[in-house]
Amino acid sequence: MNFFESLIVLLLVAVVLLQASRRLSVPYPSMLAVAGAATALIPGAPYLALDPEVALALFIAPALLDAAFDFPIGTAKRFWLPLLVFALGGVLLTTATVAAAGYFYAGLPIAAAIVLGAIVAPPDAAAATAVLSGMSIPRTTDAVLRGESLFNDAAALLIFAAALSIQSAGGLDASVATHIALAAPGGILLGIVAAFIIRRLTRFVAGTLGGNLLQFVQTFALWIIAERLHLSAVLAIVAFAMTLASTGQGLSSARMRVQSYAVWTAVVFVLNVVAFLLMGMQVRDILGNMPADHMADAFAFAALTVVIVIATRFAFTMGFNRFESCARGATTGRNRPAPNRAFSPPGAACAAC
Repeated sequence: MNFFESLIVLLLVAVVLLQASRRLSVPYPSMLAVAGAATALIPGAPYLALDPEVALALFIAPALLDAAFDFPIGTAKRFWLPLLVFALGGVLLTTATVAAAGYFYAGLPIAAAIVLGAIVAPPDAAAATAVLSGMSIPRTTDAVLRGESLFNDAAALLIFAAALSIQSAGGLDASVATHIALAAPGGILLGIVAAFIIRRLTRFVAGTLGGNLLQFVQTFALWIIAERLHLSAVLAIVAFAMTLASTGQGLSSARMRVQSYAVWTAVVFVLNVVAFLLMGMQVRDILGNMPADHMADAFAFAALTVVIVIATRFAFTMGFNRFESCARGATTGRNRPAPNRAFSPPGAACAAC
């Protein structure tokens, strides 16, 4: 079975699994990843290898740009505290706990352990949205979840890139430190400059189908350029999208904006579906390259990692809510019941101390 035939089969499987996840109220990312792993273990089943560099550009760049472009800056200003705490503090703490387990339990080098922690630290926004889709949640909670999904992905990818650079270089020297220090500000500057350049170029294709195509080309091109310049591609995409969103209104007709929104929604969803399927299928390479006598230890460490991530995020969330409750109670001098939502923005009533 060639690549095209394998891809068609996988997409048909994805359609069936999406319907099943909707009826069973199961998050589709988990079901797709498990299905991909199961498919990879079936002899003769279609299998697609995943190039890490291509995967990041293909799957991460459009999803980041779509989330950053639609994220309202006003929401970040209003809910800056929970966004900062959960998107940065939660990711850092989860990365640290998983890295500690990898270093002390599995004997990984510290940089490799941090890479592992950064991979599993950010909670998946698609899974959270799928779980909450059947519930009536406040718009503020939805806004915080979407904002957190954007910023925690960016934070985790930054930690991942820095730790991977240290691990690849064999240690932290002056060259690696300089590269890490310049990657973040350089990526932001590149994204802002690219946004103003693209905004001028867009005038020539505004209101045309070529304009929609250019949106995808510029996203992938910016990611590749940032990677070639050894800058943070993640921050470049986020800065690029937010700059365009704040300065690019009115460059196309309402009809073309609606069409662009529909195209991006469909493409990002399809890429998410394919990404989770392909991630699950990589289990064939993982198990094939692992010595049989280490299999039990690997599964035990994987289970330990899952438990650590869940426990850390739960403890961090409850701890922040408790801290905010005490702070609000001390400020107001009285206690009020907490609202029925996952996070409480600054100024909201909090649980009793």
